[in-house]
Amino acid sequence: MLPPPLPHQVQVLQNVLDRVSVAAVDGGPPPIVVFGIDGALFDSRPRTLQVLHDYADEIDGDEPELAGALRSLAVEHVHYLLSETLRECAITRADQVRAITSFWRDRFHTDDYVILDEPTPGAVDYVRAIHEAGGGVVYISGRDVHGMLLGTVQSMRDHGMPMADVGVELVLKPDATLGTESFKRQALPRLSRRGEVVAVFDDQASSCELALSIFPGASVALVDTWMLEQHLASGIEHFRDFRLL
Repeated sequence: MLPPPLPHQVQVLQNVLDRVSVAAVDGGPPPIVVFGIDGALFDSRPRTLQVLHDYADEIDGDEPELAGALRSLAVEHVHYLLSETLRECAITRADQVRAITSFWRDRFHTDDYVILDEPTPGAVDYVRAIHEAGGGVVYISGRDVHGMLLGTVQSMRDHGMPMADVGVELVLKPDATLGTESFKRQALPRLSRRGEVVAVFDDQASSCELALSIFPGASVALVDTWMLEQHLASGIEHFRDFRLL
């Protein structure tokens, strides 16, 4: 059972929703709210966990102890860094970490596994509320089109996120080799052509700072689902999820 959301979180989210509602009745382009996907709208820990369990299945015959250690992991043991996750089950040998990391890297950024992600608490209801209030919804992510578009669309559709509707846009990297920060530095400024960006939600402090520099009038918030120690510039809000209640 999650504790109730902090009043600050509720206030920030409600203020954005109110701002969208007011701007949407003015008759101009819809106000835009930008959402990061991984770590903001969605929890990718189940994806990593499944990859590790699949690796355990592959090596079970040759390395049963290593397979057993990986199977002992649960979602709450998964960290932002894979190496920290492996330390949770005492896997620290360099050769084992390299082999597991290679297996993980080949699968984590794929359609087959991305459908395992779970929405952040409150995310589906909040994005739907923004859309129903007349806001333009832009999902922007470092996921790449070639490897993750189909799985991303399926996952978001199946969980009830607004998709394939007027005012909804999904923006992914055109090339997996392009760095996420470089991609967002190119993509974010172009959003102003669609209307006023009134809010940006992301899970990385660097992305939030970039958004604030491009959209100084927007509400920018770090959705800190990973509970990382990230330094935040002045003017960036900070909370855990998207619950209003």
